[in-house]
Amino acid sequence: MSDILKALSDEGVSIWLDDISRERLQSGNLAQLIKEKHVVGVTSNPTIFAKALSKGSAYDEQVRELAVRGVDLEEGVRAITTYDIRWAADVLRPVYDRTDGVDGRVSIEVDPRLAHDTEKTVAEAKALWWLVDRPNTFIKIPATLAGLPAITETLAQGISVNVTLIFSLERYGQVIDAFFEGLEKARANGHDLSKIESVASFFVSRVDSEIDKRLDKLGETELKGKAGIANARLAYALFEEKFGTDRWTALKDAGARPQRPLWASTGVKNPDYPDTMYVDELVAPQEVNTMPEATLDATADHGRISGNTIQGRYDEARRHLTALKEAGVDYDDVVRVLEEEGVEKFEASWKELLDTVKGELEAKAG
Repeated sequence: MSDILKALSDEGVSIWLDDISRERLQSGNLAQLIKEKHVVGVTSNPTIFAKALSKGSAYDEQVRELAVRGVDLEEGVRAITTYDIRWAADVLRPVYDRTDGVDGRVSIEVDPRLAHDTEKTVAEAKALWWLVDRPNTFIKIPATLAGLPAITETLAQGISVNVTLIFSLERYGQVIDAFFEGLEKARANGHDLSKIESVASFFVSRVDSEIDKRLDKLGETELKGKAGIANARLAYALFEEKFGTDRWTALKDAGARPQRPLWASTGVKNPDYPDTMYVDELVAPQEVNTMPEATLDATADHGRISGNTIQGRYDEARRHLTALKEAGVDYDDVVRVLEEEGVEKFEASWKELLDTVKGELEAKAG
């Protein structure tokens, strides 16, 4: 089973798991995935934590101790989530050392309610960096308009950043510019650029879900299920373009390493589509694919890794987006809706997480 995942890894794709839980850490499952399925990183988000806390007894002891102390709800949530991130970072530390800090990373997200507040996002990012206190941490910041300067200022502090919720090519270009500016400021602040890492999480399946819905209303079926991959391929083309500029060369000469594109939302939403399509069709060097465990298992079992499936297919991708426009799909409106919904979904999950922890604290206190 691991041969397919090894082939993917050999193509230059870093395989990350889009999940974390105390149970997974306690059981040694994460260490097993690192050993057997070439997993070299972990991402988390409020939805993942809410799900982990809602089942099993892995968190009972810590919640009981927090209840005895009478901690504030927000403090309780941070204590629980950063504990898992620290543990996962320690499990992944050998990967971090082996890859010279490129992989072996664990991501934790800023409070999504701060997505439209630059100053508070930066303060939260710094607090999380301090709380986790592991060099192989990524602080996740959403790529909203307010998030862009927050990304720059967080990087300027020497903090590694995972930029999340990217849907549009225009916004991705702005994210890369924010990364460049952040490193330029970090250099001016005296930070070692070789120690600062970043990835840009470009969402894939949600693009298909939204566009397919619009195509159904237009009575157009021929174009369905292709937009997410086309959009991601053009994002990779932009990655190549931006990281071929003189501005980047100057940073690279100062020790900086590129902000890698990361394919997120790679679990297939439509059961009619192949369950490994967002892995098989998005293979190129210097990228990350963060997969739900179901997608990881499916890829290990029957993924079709046939070499680079991105470079050389940019014209095909552009033609598809042009065809969508001609069919009546408004790309700008699609990505606007997806960004707004993305923030709203994470806010809802954060509320669910708070409610879950509140209930657990009250139960244990009682």
